Amino acid sequence: MDPAEPIVLPPTAVPPQRAPLPLLAAVVPVASGVVLFAVTGSALSLCFAALGPLMILASFLDGLRQRRRATRIARAEETGAWARVAETVAERADAERTRLRRLAPDLAGCLAEPPLRRTALPAGVPVTIGRGDAPSPLRFSGVGPRADEFRARHRSLSGVPVTAELTHGVCLRGPEPIATAVARGLVLQLCLRHTGTAVRFDGDGLVRLGLEGLPQARGGARRAETVHVGAERPASSGARLALVSAGSPPPSGYDTVVDLVDPVAAAVRTPDGERICAVEGISGAQAAALVRDLAENGDDEAEVPTAVGLAEVVDGTAIVTGDGTEDAGRGGLRVAVGRDAIGPVVVDLVADGPHALVTGVTGAGKSELLVSWIAALAAAHPADRVAFVLADFKGGTAFEPLRALPHVAAVMTDLDADGAERGVRSMRAELRRREGVLSEHGARSIAEAGGALGRLVIVVDEFAVLLQEHPELAAVFSDIAARGRALGMHLILGTQRATGVIRDAIATNCPLRISLRVTDPADSRAMVGTDEAASLPGDAAGRGLALVRRPQDAGPALFRVARTSTEDLARIVAAAAGQQRARSPWQPALPLHLRRTELAAVPRGEIVLGLADEPERQRRCVRTLRVGEQRGLMVLGGPGSGKSAVLCALAEQVPEAVRVPQDPEQAWSLVDAIAEGLTPMPPLLVVDDVDRILAAFPIEYASAWAERLQRVVRAAGERAGTVLLSASRCAGPVAALADLLPSRAVLRTTGRTEHLAAGGEPRSFDPERPPGRATLDGAQVQFTLPESDERPPGPVSAPTPVWAARAPLVGVVSTAPARTADLLARGVDGARVSSIDDGAPVTLPDGIGSGQVGPERILLVGDADAWQRQYALWQRIARAGEILVLAEAARELRTLARVRELPPYAAPHAGRAWTIDPDGRPSRVVLPAPRGGVSRAARPEG
Repeated sequence: MDPAEPIVLPPTAVPPQRAPLPLLAAVVPVASGVVLFAVTGSALSLCFAALGPLMILASFLDGLRQRRRATRIARAEETGAWARVAETVAERADAERTRLRRLAPDLAGCLAEPPLRRTALPAGVPVTIGRGDAPSPLRFSGVGPRADEFRARHRSLSGVPVTAELTHGVCLRGPEPIATAVARGLVLQLCLRHTGTAVRFDGDGLVRLGLEGLPQARGGARRAETVHVGAERPASSGARLALVSAGSPPPSGYDTVVDLVDPVAAAVRTPDGERICAVEGISGAQAAALVRDLAENGDDEAEVPTAVGLAEVVDGTAIVTGDGTEDAGRGGLRVAVGRDAIGPVVVDLVADGPHALVTGVTGAGKSELLVSWIAALAAAHPADRVAFVLADFKGGTAFEPLRALPHVAAVMTDLDADGAERGVRSMRAELRRREGVLSEHGARSIAEAGGALGRLVIVVDEFAVLLQEHPELAAVFSDIAARGRALGMHLILGTQRATGVIRDAIATNCPLRISLRVTDPADSRAMVGTDEAASLPGDAAGRGLALVRRPQDAGPALFRVARTSTEDLARIVAAAAGQQRARSPWQPALPLHLRRTELAAVPRGEIVLGLADEPERQRRCVRTLRVGEQRGLMVLGGPGSGKSAVLCALAEQVPEAVRVPQDPEQAWSLVDAIAEGLTPMPPLLVVDDVDRILAAFPIEYASAWAERLQRVVRAAGERAGTVLLSASRCAGPVAALADLLPSRAVLRTTGRTEHLAAGGEPRSFDPERPPGRATLDGAQVQFTLPESDERPPGPVSAPTPVWAARAPLVGVVSTAPARTADLLARGVDGARVSSIDDGAPVTLPDGIGSGQVGPERILLVGDADAWQRQYALWQRIARAGEILVLAEAARELRTLARVRELPPYAAPHAGRAWTIDPDGRPSRVVLPAPRGGVSRAARPEG
C-alpha cells in the first residue's frame, strides 16, 4: 500500500441524546380517571388516573438504561477503530522502514540481507551513517483532540537510515576506539553494497583502520570510484572520509560532521541542520574476518583489460576463446569484438540480431568498435558469404582503411551527396533483387536459399547525421529493419544517442545493443536497461569501454573494445587476397568524361546520348535517341555546363544534321524556310543557345521567330525530323518550346531557381555537377563529348543577294538620306542619286516612271517626311518603279510601302535593306559596297 495514501482516523464517540418524556400519553389516563369519577362517583376511577405518573417514571428509567448501553457500545467501537488504525500505522511504518533500509542498508543490514551489488556508484556516493528519526511519509485525515494527538505522535518515523554523501566529505569526530569502529563499518558497508569494480580506497586511514588487506585497497578497477580515507584532504575533489579526535576542528571542505561522544545518540551535522542517530561500529577482529571473506569469495573481481588488440580475439578465420578456437559456423555471423574480465566477448549478428545499435559520445571509441567488428567479420567469413556497405557521416575517413577488403562492396560518405542518393535507390533495388532470388529458389529466408545469397551488412557511423541530411533514408532503413532477417540484410547503426534519433520501427528490430559512454542516463537506459553507460569514465582510460546486452542477457556486461591496427588489417587483407570482390548493390559512379567510342554500338537509326545511371535497377545503360521518330530533346544548362558540347556530340553522329546559325538573319531565314515548307525538314535540326538567338532579335522578331520554331518542332514528327534545342534559362518562349519536346535534360544551372524553372527536382540541384552531367527522365546521365573539336557545319544556303536596281526609277527610304545618297552614289554604277530631303520639286526625264527603261537609272532618296511631301512622286514610283527601304526604316515599310507582313529580319546599320518583289513581298538585300572617289550624287534639273 502506498504510504502516502491517507489513513482515516476514527471520530470521537458521541453519547446518544436523552429521549423526551411522554407527557401527552401520561395526561390521557389522568383525564380519563377524573371523568369516570365524575360520572360514576367511584373511588376506583381515581386509581386509573394514577397510571399517568407511573408511565412517566417508567419511561424516564428505561431511557436512562438505553443511553448507558449505547454509550458503552460507541466507546467500544471507537476503541476498536483506534486499535485497527494503530495496527495499520505500525504495518505501514514497518514497511516504509524496511524499504528505506533496503535502499540504504547499513553494515548490519548488508550482513543480514545481502543487497543487490551495483557495478557503479551512484552520483554523490551515498553512505548510511546510522539509524535515526525522519519525517514520516504517513498521512492522516480526521479531526478531534485525539486525532490531533495521534497525528503529533506519528510525525516522525524512527529507525530509518541516516545517509550522507561522501563526495561532499564525511568527518567522524570522537574518541579513537569509537571513531575507528564506525569508520570500519562505513568502509565495509561500501564494499558489501558495491562490486569490486565500482569502488576503491586510498589514503593513510586504511592502515589505521586495519583494512589495508581489502581487495579494493590494492588498486581496484580503473573505472572504479575512489574513496579517500584519512585525516588529510585529498589533492583532488572526490569521495572522502576523515577521522579526527574529539574536540578537534573538522578539516575544511567536509559538509557532514558526525560527533561520536555517545554512539547511541551521535549528532550528525550538515548544512541543513542537525540530526541524532545511533551509529554502528565493528571491531578490528570482526573487520578482519569480513576482509578475509571478501577475498575468499572473489570480491577482487578480474579487471577488464586496459587495451585489447584485434589479434588477441581474432586469429585468421576463427574466434579465440578460453578453451581454444572454434569455427564461426555457417549459420551466423559470430565474431569477437573485444574482451571482458574473463575472455573474449562474442556477438552473433544473426542469432543476437538481426540488427544492432551502437551508441557513444564523441571520443568514446564508437568508430573503433565498428571498424573492429567489420574486420573481425571479414577475418571469419569469405567475401562471397558476407559483404559490407559502409556509410561514414562524420568526415568520411573512419572506414577508409577498410576499402582494401574484398568484402567491402560500397562506401558512401557525407562528402558525396549524390552517392548517398544513389544508395537510397539502390538499397530499395537490393531488397527487390533478394526477394526475387528467394522466390526463384522457393525459399522463405536466406537460410533456405542454399547459399544463393550472401549476407549484406550495412554499417552506418553517425546515423543521426545521415537521417538529417537524407530524411528519405528513414523509410528505407525501417524497411530493411523489418525484412532484413529473411533477406540476409543486417544493420549496424552507430549514433551518439538513441533517444529521439532511432525510430521505434528500427529500435524494436535491433535487440543487440552496445553502448559506450553516453552523457544522458536516459540514453543508457534506452540502450542497455541501466544507467551504467552514463557512469563510464570519460578519460583516456575509459575510451573503448563498452556495455553489451544481447536478447538473452539479464543485464549489460562490461568489456573492452578490440582495436584494429594497420598490421591487423594488412593480415586480414592478405588472407583474403584470392577472394573475388563482393558484388556492390549499386554500379560505380558515372565517369566525368565520356566518349562515344567507349560505349557499345547502337542500332541503326539511333544516336548515342550518353550513359545513364539507374540505381533503382542496379544498372547503367546507354541512352539513345531515335532520329526521325522521336520529336527531339531540350538541353538546359548554364555557362560551362557543356550544353553546346552535348549538341555537337549528337550532331556529329548524323551527317545530314543541320545546325541553325547564331547569326539572327541566317537563323531567321533557315527556320522560316523550314516552317513555310520552302526547305525540306532535315533529319536532325540543331538549335544551340535558343535564348541567345531570341535575345538578338527585336521583340517583334523574337516572338515571330519563336512561333516559327514552334511550328517546326510540332511538325518534326510528321516530317521525319528530330529537333535538338539548348538554352541557358527556361523562361518565356524557351519554356513553351521545352513543353513541346518529349524530353529535357537539365545540366548544371547557375542557381537553384534556374534549376527548378528548368524542371529539375529540388534535391537534384548540384552546383558542382560536372560538364555534360544531366538529369534526363528522372535518371542521371553523362552525355558523350564530341569526337572532334570542330563544330558541324551550318546549312548550305544562298547568301543575301547584293541589291541591283530592277527599274529605272527607284525610291529609297532612309532615316539618313544624305548619307545614304552618298553611299549609293559611290556603290551603284550608271545611276544618278538625288536627295528629296530639301523639299524642292523633282523633275524627271521624259519616259521615266512610265515603264520605259532609259539609259540612266535615277535613285531618289528621302526620309518618311520627305516622301509624305512628295506623295504623288511616291505613288508614281510604287506603280512603275522600285521601292528600297533600308533596315533602319523598318516602320516606313508598313506606313509607306503598305507591307503588312513581317519582312525577313535585317540587321540595322549593317548595309541591309528590303526591296519589294513584284508579288508585293519584301526581300532582304545587301546594299552595294561604296567605292572610293568623288560622289556622283546630283540634283536633277528642273
